[in-house]
Amino acid sequence: MTSRGARTGVAIAIVALSLPIVALGVVFTGLISIPLPASEPATSSGSDANAPIDNPLRGETFYADPESLAAQAAAASAAAAADSAATGVLDRLAATPTAIWLTPEKYPSATVAATVSATLDAADASRSTPVFVVYGVPNRDCGSLSAGGLSATEYPLWVAEIAGAFAARSAVVILEPDALALATQCGNVDERVSEVAAAVDAFVSTRAIVYLDGGHSTWLPAAQMAGLLNRAGIAETRGFATNVSNYNSTVTERAYGEKLSSLTGDSHYVIDIGRNGRGSNGAWCNPSGRALGDAPSVVIDAGHLDAQLWIKPPGESDGTCNGGPAAGTWWPGRALELADNAGW
Repeated sequence: MTSRGARTGVAIAIVALSLPIVALGVVFTGLISIPLPASEPATSSGSDANAPIDNPLRGETFYADPESLAAQAAAASAAAAADSAATGVLDRLAATPTAIWLTPEKYPSATVAATVSATLDAADASRSTPVFVVYGVPNRDCGSLSAGGLSATEYPLWVAEIAGAFAARSAVVILEPDALALATQCGNVDERVSEVAAAVDAFVSTRAIVYLDGGHSTWLPAAQMAGLLNRAGIAETRGFATNVSNYNSTVTERAYGEKLSSLTGDSHYVIDIGRNGRGSNGAWCNPSGRALGDAPSVVIDAGHLDAQLWIKPPGESDGTCNGGPAAGTWWPGRALELADNAGW
């Protein structure tokens, strides 16, 4: 997925900073549990410190897809008796919970509901929560490196299939990265807002914990992004996601997230930290020198921040730039570089 300029991502109460942070376990294929680190402390945003914590993710662990490209790469490396160090890194990547991207190209309307249901079944069996990304809006990415998506007629039907698969089960849904923030540059703001709002409506009756994509701190000004989110129905969701597929530091995104929250009815948010271990160098498409971020974790002491997630799978290309393959394609060299730069 791409962005321009710097690419690409129910009020909470803040308790005293002395409260403990809930540490989560990473569950991989229901068999291996790896402890997640406690989230970093944060400064109070000034909310009532005595009010109960409101975070639907509290106490949850996130699901690691055993069929992810990282898992497939790890299995292939092991089978080929390749470099053991590289195999170990790939195993660790595969065991780290990362979002599952639902695109109509890979999961068309005829099969997407079954895919979601099977994933929810597997997550239930491993007592973990999956994170899905819905990424099929018409004229996706304005025809750029992640071009695709469905027609205006097909799109709502596809989204309805996804939403219908949830029934009474819960999962995190990141809704349409890039769609709103990029609309200003694509010249289709009204059309895009309507499409995203209709997608929001499809999930209202489900237990999905929905976050609309809110761009990131170096894209649109917070006031402009907030206007788009409000028009698209953020009041009917849990909130928004920032930094999806981008590299900005967590500190920077938290500041942006709190500002955006204040402009969208104190909405909550999640941050994509999968590749922000060294922050951004200003480039969004396969920049060199970047590093994996901290492990995913739920956050209960950071203003309106609900969780820090790996949304864009590290090791998957941003697009055909800086020597990379097509967007979403597994790039072994980049995966190992990100890990090495993170000290893995």
